[in-house]
Amino acid sequence: MNRREKIEAMLEDDPTDMFLRYSLAMELRTEGENARSLTQLDELMREKPACVPAFFMAGQQLVDLDRIDEARTTLRNGIEEARNQGDAHAAAEMSDFLTSLGELGEL
Repeated sequence: MNRREKIEAMLEDDPTDMFLRYSLAMELRTEGENARSLTQLDELMREKPACVPAFFMAGQQLVDLDRIDEARTTLRNGIEEARNQGDAHAAAEMSDFLTSLGELGEL
């Protein structure tokens, strides 16, 4: 049983575990399953309260996939959510990453 399978087995016991769901998204990314990973991250971003790290990881993954405009939108939404949750550190990290994109992807 590989790492992803172990995480999936644990999720069968508790499908609402945000940490396990986030871990599954990261493992899927590692395995090159980008669409499934981004779907998992999207679900985490829609939770109430949202999983703030999911925005940053989705933004990074979208940049890796050369989907820069989507990454910018995701990061802006993540910065807003982080601020709403009082997570200044995460907001600053995402702001720095967003700034580092510069003019990438712009016409």
